[in-house]
Amino acid sequence: MKAVTIPAFGEADVLRVDEIKAPEPGLGQVSIDVAYAGANFAEVLYRRGVVDVPLPFVPGIEVSGHIRAVGPDVEGLRPGQPVAALTIVDSGGYAEVAVTSADLVAPLDGLDLGLDVAAAIPSNSTTAFLVLDRAARIEPGETVLVHAAAGGVGSQLGQAARQLGAGRVVGTVGGPAKIETARGFGYDDVVLRDELPDRVAELTGGRGFDIVVDMVGGPARRASLDALAPMGRMIVMGNASGADDVGVSANELWFTNKSVAGFNLAAFSGAFPADAGRGLRRAVAAAASGDLRVQVEELPLEQAAEAHRRIESGATTGKLVLAVRG
Repeated sequence: MKAVTIPAFGEADVLRVDEIKAPEPGLGQVSIDVAYAGANFAEVLYRRGVVDVPLPFVPGIEVSGHIRAVGPDVEGLRPGQPVAALTIVDSGGYAEVAVTSADLVAPLDGLDLGLDVAAAIPSNSTTAFLVLDRAARIEPGETVLVHAAAGGVGSQLGQAARQLGAGRVVGTVGGPAKIETARGFGYDDVVLRDELPDRVAELTGGRGFDIVVDMVGGPARRASLDALAPMGRMIVMGNASGADDVGVSANELWFTNKSVAGFNLAAFSGAFPADAGRGLRRAVAAAASGDLRVQVEELPLEQAAEAHRRIESGATTGKLVLAVRG
């Protein structure tokens, strides 16, 4: 089969289109003829060597397509069935055939959802629901702040917060050009990230935010902690800025009644595949019903390097997907 591989760690140009052996499903797994693969910052981290993976490595944490074959002990899925799936545990989505746990598959039968959009849901949209529900434990009426609000996962977090009962949802962006884009994803207010420290009181009536989701890191992480209300929760789920880690004092958390937690979809999916699968199916249903807007831009699989460059530039809005099969 055709696949994009990482033969060596480095810049986007190291990505290579290769012919490799198609994988077969094992116990509790399915193989999928991939139509589209989502492009994510996680795959950039694999390519850079930030995440230790064996080389050559096929990246790709989410796909859409049709079931190719089912392994032993798989029920409720059949060959030819249209699906969206998380391939995040072992990766491999940048290929014509991908294998994943049957728990991490969402059937698309009867849903008004194109395969291009379906490929953009498993990572970002599932994360949006899980991070707010399971990690932040959102309560009705709470105020939520999301960094990188115009990006792939940020575009979903504002909408998911709305569906989960948030009272006020605010997003930050890196530049003025992204403000209106972010507003279209369910945010009450969108502010420049550098201006956040001076705007917290105005945006929250002087109280601070109940929940902050930070995938940016660096100065935004410190500003996020300062922006929390008493009993507020900051969820760390990325470091897109590439900045050095920001230390958080346990004594500070003690004295201010604040909490910091992390959420990593790959680790969650590996430890709790059934829960991750339920989150995926919830996200797919929300997108199919129109409750969740997913903005997609398509590139051919052979332009995976270009997709990575766009993601690294920070200029993307919504989600990039790679067209694998016609």
